Amino acid sequence: MTADLPELRSARLILRRPTSQDVEVRFALGRHREIVEAYGGTFDPTAPFTRSHAEAAIRFFEKQDYAWVIDAGRFIGQVRFHSLVRQDKRAALAIGIEDPAYLGKGYGTEAISLALTHAFGSGLHRISLRVLASNARAIACYRKCGFVEEGREREAAFVNGTWQDDIIMGLLDREFSQP
Repeated sequence: MTADLPELRSARLILRRPTSQDVEVRFALGRHREIVEAYGGTFDPTAPFTRSHAEAAIRFFEKQDYAWVIDAGRFIGQVRFHSLVRQDKRAALAIGIEDPAYLGKGYGTEAISLALTHAFGSGLHRISLRVLASNARAIACYRKCGFVEEGREREAAFVNGTWQDDIIMGLLDREFSQP
């Protein structure tokens, strides 16, 4: 069962639950080397991205309790909380911008800020995340949102034939500055 999440709005985007229309947009976006590798995957330019792949991606987010589509006039990505521990009032954050035209323009920062405002306003105390050490764009975004590096898992991800470190970052409710 999924949570009844509110729609969240900022100047440029809406965080909302996924819809069937998102499948077509996700399918049209396809896959991009930079994005796949930022997630820790290995990009294969010969591997097709099918409508079934797009349907599975959207279905995954439909089943998540705390997941929103990032809508900037249409689907551009998703943001979600996972690994929620109610006793400890903590969760982990994951975000993905799927459209390369929206990378590096502050949409991720804006989406994260909306999601964090909701999470901390709902009583969570701590949000954590992990990011590949090579993903400088994401690390800068997370720092801009207030996350601090708490640790490093050495050689935790095998990406394109090389080992990469994972950086662990966290943010406490008292450290978060609402936009």
